[in-house]
Amino acid sequence: MTSSYLPTLHAIDVNTANDAQKPLLEQALKQVGFIPNMYANMVNVPAVLSTYLHGYGLFRKESGFRPAEQEVVFLAISQTNGCGYCSAAHSMMADKVSGVPAEVLAAIRAQAPIPDLRLAALYAMASELVSTHGRPHEKTVEAFMNAGFSAHQALYIILAAGVKTLSNFSNHAFATSLDERFAAYALK
Repeated sequence: MTSSYLPTLHAIDVNTANDAQKPLLEQALKQVGFIPNMYANMVNVPAVLSTYLHGYGLFRKESGFRPAEQEVVFLAISQTNGCGYCSAAHSMMADKVSGVPAEVLAAIRAQAPIPDLRLAALYAMASELVSTHGRPHEKTVEAFMNAGFSAHQALYIILAAGVKTLSNFSNHAFATSLDERFAAYALK
């Protein structure tokens, strides 16, 4: 789907936001230096953006995953949910901020075998957790654990799936246009 199925809702600007929306947009501006189109759409229902920002922040802070691993999780979930916006945004983060090896990022974006066994096991776990609605195969879980991840981290992937589903589905609903910062990372 390339058009919004919420045509009566529009992006909210920080200057015209209501009392519930404005602090969330200001928080986003403070955290990332700009208001992504996704946030401007999600804030139509402040609870959606608030829940997203809270859960996203906790995943980043508490999961025990290194930054590169966090991006692999977010990319796996976003690709599985078919979200081009989040796939592009997290590709940019993976490349410019989080230190995902170039060959790993290229493989993920091409949906090809990932040349790092640990990151491949992580990607498989996150992707399969979403595609099976929370019921990954036993061998996928075993490979994830054998790669050195913990049961707690599996639960943090569920948190990541929750917040990414909020953003991925919101982007589908709004047909969110890609911010200029992420445009070079649009999936072909």
